[in-house]
Amino acid sequence: MSAKKILENLMVNIVNGQVDVIDLAQPLNEETPVIHLPEQFSNTGGFKYIQLSKYNEGGPAWYWNDFVAGEHCGTHFDAPNHWVSGKEGDAVDTMPMKNMIGEARVIDITEKSSQNPDYCLTIGDIVAFEEKYGRIPEHSWVILYTGWGKYGQDKEKFFNIGSDGMPHTPGFTKEASIFLAQERNVLGVGVETVGTDAGIAATFDPPFPNHYYMHESNRYGLAQLANVDKLPPRGAILIATPLKITNGSGSPLRPIALVPKS
Repeated sequence: MSAKKILENLMVNIVNGQVDVIDLAQPLNEETPVIHLPEQFSNTGGFKYIQLSKYNEGGPAWYWNDFVAGEHCGTHFDAPNHWVSGKEGDAVDTMPMKNMIGEARVIDITEKSSQNPDYCLTIGDIVAFEEKYGRIPEHSWVILYTGWGKYGQDKEKFFNIGSDGMPHTPGFTKEASIFLAQERNVLGVGVETVGTDAGIAATFDPPFPNHYYMHESNRYGLAQLANVDKLPPRGAILIATPLKITNGSGSPLRPIALVPKS
C-alpha cells in the first residue's frame, strides 16, 4: 500500500471513529499546579491570563487575551537543553520534527504507586512489560501510568507533600532511565506527575536522574499528562508538538494519541 493511501485510510478511520483521538493534556489555567522549587532557586510563575477585550470597548466585536506562561507549566514538553547534562542538545525549535511522533508504550505501575507513592520504575518492571508486550522499539515514547492524572486539578493530592516537606510522587530509578535512553533508544518518557522524576528525586544520586540521563542522551520528557488510562499498553501513536520557541527549553503543549479501536 502506498504512503498516500495509508494516510488517506488513517484520515477516514479518524473521521468514522475507528481511530480515537485521545486528548492527553490537563486543562491549563491559573489554578493549574506548577512545580515549586526551594526558595533559593528561581521559580516559574505558572500561567496567567491578561484579558484584552471581550466584546466591549477594548474590542466590540472580538474576544482575546494575552497570557504569561512558564515553559514548564501544565502539560508540557522538556527539551534536552532544559538540563545541564543536555545543554548542547536539542531545543524545542531545533529538534527534528519526526521526533514529535512515536508509538506509545504504556507501563502500568498504578498498583505499586498506590501502595508506595515514592515508587520508581525499575529495569525489572521494563523486562516484565516486554515479556508480555514485546520489546520496546526505538523511536517510541515510554509512558508511565501511575494513576496520578486523576489529581491533575487537585494541588494537595497532586503534590502529596509529606511531613518531611517533600512531594511524594512516583518516577524512574536511575537504572531504568539509563536503560530506556541508552539500551532502547526511546524518544523519551511521559508521566502524569509534575515532572519526569519522582518527587523525592532531589535526594537521589545524581539528583533528578531521569532528567540527567534522558537529556544527556538527547531524549525528551512529557509531564502532567491526562487520560493515560485510555491508552493501550502498545499500539497508540503519540503526537507531541511543542511551540517553536527560539532556543526554548520546553513548552506547554496539547499532546494527542491516535488509538485504534479493537
